Amino acid sequence: MIVLGIDPGTASTGYGVVRASGTRLHALATGVIDTRAGIPPERRLAEIHARVCELLDRHRPEALAIEGLYFGANARTAFAVGQARGVVLLAAGERGVPPHSYTPQQVKDAVCGHGGAAKDQVRNMVARLLALPPPPPRDHTADALAVAICHLNRAPVARAVAAAAQSNSVHRGAPR
Repeated sequence: MIVLGIDPGTASTGYGVVRASGTRLHALATGVIDTRAGIPPERRLAEIHARVCELLDRHRPEALAIEGLYFGANARTAFAVGQARGVVLLAAGERGVPPHSYTPQQVKDAVCGHGGAAKDQVRNMVARLLALPPPPPRDHTADALAVAICHLNRAPVARAVAAAAQSNSVHRGAPR
């Protein structure tokens, strides 16, 4: 399974493409989509959308995992991140790639074992899980890889639950 992980932001959107082969995880592509300060927000969002579309077309992931919106002390930042999330979700919708959203705490728990992990812990665990020689150089890249890993760790359970629900609905409809 291939997953495109996204850490959204208007100035910097991190991405990481991760493939699961059995129990092994491999990073296929990583980076940050940086947009220039001073250009209109709609142009920045269009650039993020275009680059995410390119990633989806190039890697053909089966899912997109995106970090959920965190409303901290700065509402202006949260709105900007929400706009970046919107164009990423639009790109996934246009390509028919199902999106899955995870809170920062879920991502940290899936990668580090506890939802309160520090940024450097996430970066180091991502490097270990993906067998990367040095950890990702930027937090946005590490966070995007971490959200992809989170989805890949949860995907087998989610598929099993969906299959069980499907099976139960089929059995409920059968005559007794």
